[in-house]
Amino acid sequence: MISGATFSKIALGFPGTETTAHFNRTGFKVAGRRMFATYLPDDNTANIFLTPAEQSVFCQMDKENVYPVPNKWGQKGATTFNLNKVEKEILQEALLSAYKAVVSSKQKG
Repeated sequence: MISGATFSKIALGFPGTETTAHFNRTGFKVAGRRMFATYLPDDNTANIFLTPAEQSVFCQMDKENVYPVPNKWGQKGATTFNLNKVEKEILQEALLSAYKAVVSSKQKG
């Protein structure tokens, strides 16, 4: 099981990251840029913003605990991770991928 504190530590371990309120979730973003993940303490899940191609790969790694968000954001790559059961290594890789995408878009702009 990955606790909310552990999730926050991993997400905030990337340079230039910060938290922000996002409805009933905690958002994690690159300062001055967009979010790359959110955390919901009610059910200990995280939504990580991947590309659709990355989403497909991560969902194949653990079909039971990693799945598209069931709305239009899920079609764009937003992916739910059940932190009660997903492996920490999978979570870390997904967060790194989402973080890098935001940093990369910042450098292009």
